[in-house]
Amino acid sequence: MDEVNELIQIYGLEEDKEHVIIPLPGKNGSVKRCFLLKRRFIRIVYPEGQYVDYPLAEAIEATIRFPELLLSEALYLMHKESDARRLEITDDKDEAR
Repeated sequence: MDEVNELIQIYGLEEDKEHVIIPLPGKNGSVKRCFLLKRRFIRIVYPEGQYVDYPLAEAIEATIRFPELLLSEALYLMHKESDARRLEITDDKDEAR
């Protein structure tokens, strides 16, 4: 949970005993709040019956980076970006040889 505490400090998030509270931009300039349970993992269940457990820190990061998307979509984009970065790093190492 150290990584979660770091994210809370970095992004200035709120928290209570059971939740990490993320302020999100709402319509007409209002502020909405997203409450994520303080658990090690968040389970996303997909319509096909499959599920994936994501670390809470990833769910927080995805919510902050893509507040307009569903959490499942935001997590997908975040993983897609990190995979692309890994490929770039691998390609750069291969070219250096």
